[in-house]
Amino acid sequence: MIAMVRDLLDRRLGAVTTYRLVTIVLAVLVAVFCLFTATGVIEGLSTGDNLVCLLVLLVASYGSNRLLGLAWRVTPHGESAVITALLLFFLFVPLPSIDTGNLVWLALAAALANASKYVLAWRGRHIFNPAAAGAFLVVVGQDVVGRQEPINAIWQTAATERLFPFVVVGALLVLWRTRRLDVALVFIAVAGVLVGARLLDLAPPGQPFGDVLKLVAYSYPIVFLAGFMLSEPLTLPPRRRQQLVVAAVTGVLFAYPMWIGWFTDTPPALGVFAISPELSLLIGNLVAFALARRTGVTLELETTRRVTPETHELVFRPRRPVRFVPGQYVELTVPHAGADGRGTRRTFSISSPPADDGRVAVMLRVPDRASTFKRALLELEPGSRVHGTGIGGDFVLPADPATPLLLVAGGIGITPFLSQLRHGPDRDVVLVLGVSSAAEVPYADELADVRVVLVCPERPDRLPAAWTFVAAPILSVQVIAEAVPDLAGRHAYVSGPPAMVNAVRPGLARRCRSVRTDYFSGY
Repeated sequence: MIAMVRDLLDRRLGAVTTYRLVTIVLAVLVAVFCLFTATGVIEGLSTGDNLVCLLVLLVASYGSNRLLGLAWRVTPHGESAVITALLLFFLFVPLPSIDTGNLVWLALAAALANASKYVLAWRGRHIFNPAAAGAFLVVVGQDVVGRQEPINAIWQTAATERLFPFVVVGALLVLWRTRRLDVALVFIAVAGVLVGARLLDLAPPGQPFGDVLKLVAYSYPIVFLAGFMLSEPLTLPPRRRQQLVVAAVTGVLFAYPMWIGWFTDTPPALGVFAISPELSLLIGNLVAFALARRTGVTLELETTRRVTPETHELVFRPRRPVRFVPGQYVELTVPHAGADGRGTRRTFSISSPPADDGRVAVMLRVPDRASTFKRALLELEPGSRVHGTGIGGDFVLPADPATPLLLVAGGIGITPFLSQLRHGPDRDVVLVLGVSSAAEVPYADELADVRVVLVCPERPDRLPAAWTFVAAPILSVQVIAEAVPDLAGRHAYVSGPPAMVNAVRPGLARRCRSVRTDYFSGY
């Protein structure tokens, strides 16, 4: 049952990009919130006022993003601006009152949030979470000008009891899609424990523990921040252990206004320099930047070639050297007219090894009903430029080259293994490759000397001498175990479509020394 649910989630969520999923989830949360205020489930708030705020944020965010794109001579990502507006809705709504001054400052928060993507950036990559930056800058700006009744990021909507179950479900969907559930759990655990412990210390004798837990959940935007802001890929460092450090540090900072009371009789100073939720996230962004200065990169297309009937490899030359570890990925942005719901950004594992000439190659499978993004990418002419928003990932091989390895690839999932096998050094490797047909076998000549177990419904006309052919419709643990009898001594790496990865991972976990996975969604 669990496996079926996991496969369903991967299949459904993999059909849309992360940006589109976040947009949909946040929009649903806004709709539920407005429905609750309109029907009296959430009392004391005006649905009309909330919708006015939402409209102001959307117009200001989208409009400022377009203008900034023109000023910087880049094509702005419209969906990112919508996400920023929706996040600011949950930070600022409800406003103290719907007057012109408050709405102007609200619009300014959206404009500053988008400006932070361009101004507070390092080599084409923004450093801070835009929504948090916009909220913080507006609070500072109002303090500087001495505004008597400022609007503040109160996070009330993000931490509302009635909305909390919907926030949890939405956050889980986003975190499942981004594979950052562990990062979010570290933040939630650290922030929740510190805040909860302090509340227990302040609670009157006999206060039920359950009441304290409810207060933590319903009064502090811990889950919302973890699911929709901390997990933003552009401000996290590239490696998982670094991300966990950032999550823990941010959790401590989030709870700072509570736990500082244990060590001093004076509460933390209120005002601009008090650590608010958005400021804790911004400081966490700085920690992430210090751990790894992830930069954007401009890539110029050199060549495109067809590897199999459905698989293509594109080779790019970066304008400046690109550093990566074999097995990592790059996110490409290809703006194009008539983009479908799957967006203009896509993540690709790098198929080339690190090289002195700086070339970066990616592979993509292009079926008959391909997305507009893939079609636009294939239509690029040599010399065309695309933007890579960063390189990251932890699907890397052990540092010790003597470690025996099992590499399991389903179709296009061979991509990270190509980078690793091309890079060397020589390793004790068995590559189990599953393909849908004999025509879809890639790089047979290049991998002729690698020990490969080819799993395919039909035998190819030509097979390298070092390869073993297994006739089977799909990859399975049984097929792998029969073809590779020394599994118990090997560390397994599995890459491919989510359904395939989920199908073989549990069985390999019981048979191999360890298992690491890399999911290729099919959008």
